[in-house]
Amino acid sequence: MVVIRLARGGSKKRPFFNIVVSDSRNRRDGRFLERIGFYNPMAAETEQGLRVAFDRFEHWTGNGAQPSPTVVRLVKQAKATVAPAA
Repeated sequence: MVVIRLARGGSKKRPFFNIVVSDSRNRRDGRFLERIGFYNPMAAETEQGLRVAFDRFEHWTGNGAQPSPTVVRLVKQAKATVAPAA
């Protein structure tokens, strides 16, 4: 099964997460099919903390990929921040 989940990066006490499309049998930080965004919980006010390629997210979910609950929450958050500007 193909899943959309977070892959942790960054250093100790400074997390950084890539939003990736991966086979569910692969490790969390292992091989992935495509990187469709990132989430930086430690981002400063001037930095971008969340970016999602909505077209690629829709493509993968349309083809049966299952997003994790955290990714669903982050995508909703990203759409809420984009909607007022548009």
